[in-house]
Amino acid sequence: MGDKTSSRAEAQRARILEQLRRVEAEIAARAARPGLPARVQALKAYQQRRFERSYADLLAVPRYAAAAQFFLDELYGPADFSRRDAQFARVVPALVRLFPAEVVDTVAQLAELHGLSEQLDSAMGAQLLDRPRFDAADYARAWQAAATPAQRERQIELLLSVGLALDALTRKPLLRQALRMMRGPATAAGLAELQRFLESGFDTFKAMGGAADFLDTVAWRERALAAALFSPQAPQRVADCPAGDSVLGQLP
Repeated sequence: MGDKTSSRAEAQRARILEQLRRVEAEIAARAARPGLPARVQALKAYQQRRFERSYADLLAVPRYAAAAQFFLDELYGPADFSRRDAQFARVVPALVRLFPAEVVDTVAQLAELHGLSEQLDSAMGAQLLDRPRFDAADYARAWQAAATPAQRERQIELLLSVGLALDALTRKPLLRQALRMMRGPATAAGLAELQRFLESGFDTFKAMGGAADFLDTVAWRERALAAALFSPQAPQRVADCPAGDSVLGQLP
């Protein structure tokens, strides 16, 4: 049993570090291209506005508002996660040693989601570099040029996996107390940002009283939008009548 646990911990440590290196390499490559960091930041802000439009109904419902805002701020928004990444990279061995295995699994999924999202954002931003300002049709063209349907599906799968993992953690009665007890050791180990993320996610999903309906809604809407954006007609459909399309009309 000890060997199995040790082997799993080592695999998760390697997985998290690999994704953090991926993010670091992506950001370094981005910085080497004039104008690209600013364009990617504008893209992230655009995508956050899209999420707000797609989930305006959930953001307005007390039961789901906090979870939708958590996705918006922690998983989908334009926030700079470099501080959190730096903490992860510095203390991944401590993370794997201190936190329960299911929490480490959640962090590994989060790291992969972050790595893939940064890669795709860079690729899309590069497609938009020659646009001082871009609109929904430009966004649709960049989407098609920068990624494959399989990559987008993986991104959605990881987004949902993080949500499912947080929901599953709320069904472990002793875990919230354990997380609270971890504040001191986590801060001492340089994991304050991760601790904040985990506690916020746990409390948000716990208060929702079951995330199945919320995550089903996210899954359906994200996959419907991805399919519509990969349609060859998407840029023209957006340009012609964005407000009249129930899916593409979500684009700002």
